[in-house]
Amino acid sequence: MNRSVSAGPEFWSERQGFLQRMGIGVSLCLAAGLAAMGFTGFLAISELLHSSDPGWSHPVADEQHGAPAASPGGSGAGTSDGAVNGGSPEETGAGEAGGEGEGEGATTVGQSAPLDDSPLYRIGELGEVTCTAPELDKDDSASVETFAHAIADCLDEAWGDYFTAAGLEFTSPNRIYWTAAGHSPCGAFPSEGTAAFYCGANQGLYLGLEDIVAASADNENPEAYTFLISHEYGHHVQGQSRILAQFHSARAGADQEEADELSRRNELQANCLGGVFLGASGDSLGYGDHERSNILDDVELRSDRGRDRTHGSAENGRMWTAHGMDRVDPASCDTWNVDEDLVR
Repeated sequence: MNRSVSAGPEFWSERQGFLQRMGIGVSLCLAAGLAAMGFTGFLAISELLHSSDPGWSHPVADEQHGAPAASPGGSGAGTSDGAVNGGSPEETGAGEAGGEGEGEGATTVGQSAPLDDSPLYRIGELGEVTCTAPELDKDDSASVETFAHAIADCLDEAWGDYFTAAGLEFTSPNRIYWTAAGHSPCGAFPSEGTAAFYCGANQGLYLGLEDIVAASADNENPEAYTFLISHEYGHHVQGQSRILAQFHSARAGADQEEADELSRRNELQANCLGGVFLGASGDSLGYGDHERSNILDDVELRSDRGRDRTHGSAENGRMWTAHGMDRVDPASCDTWNVDEDLVR
């Protein structure tokens, strides 16, 4: 898949989702016609194109894209929905480092759908996914970026096909991979304890190309980063199915203890949805029992530590991730309707 990246600073880059980029040919044709129009008219129309077609790449940094892990109430930043390693940008929309907020645009499912009755649970198994990923050199940001894009491309295709088959609207997330500090609609990045996050406000998948390696204790195993990306992407799936909107609504009126429990349910569901993708794509990626063990060990690194109670225990993090991998069905990821012991 060809990837166009516009010129920009050398510390982070932004790229729109695969499905959005499909409109670039039409945009180029329009651009040729616009050349004959006045400069003022061009500016006006180009602004409209920019707003409606997020497929244009306009890195604010140079060539690196990243996405902090999303978490409903803990990992991440600001208003993100989830973040890797401590906080979650997605959670209230003002989480820790990035934040997922609800984002505007993500779904066609009615807002009245309860958290335990999402259309996502009535579609069936994700189905086998064929993915290819390049070699990964964790010490080379360019290599990490290329790897992250390959996995995200596969996620775009897998979940896009899944939603389309169910007659549901789906838009791929924008990818923002960083190597230097910046700001998202959900807050500044990086922030303490946040290496990746999902920001619903702009449907952004944020990932620190160097931060995710540090957060994974310099893990050399590519499957660990595949899980991290698929977890954050899981928050996007929640957003597209209106689960995040319902989560944020419920959390807004909750006390701290209830809010933390809701955040854990949200994060553990993202773990499970990430597991669903891993279960569906594992064969093509060459992930066997050894890689599965590495993934579950990495899940522990991203579980609650100390006084933080927003992402779930190591035991429950492993359990929900493994459950998704084994069942390969989002219906098995309904963390909103299970006993509290399963989401501690």
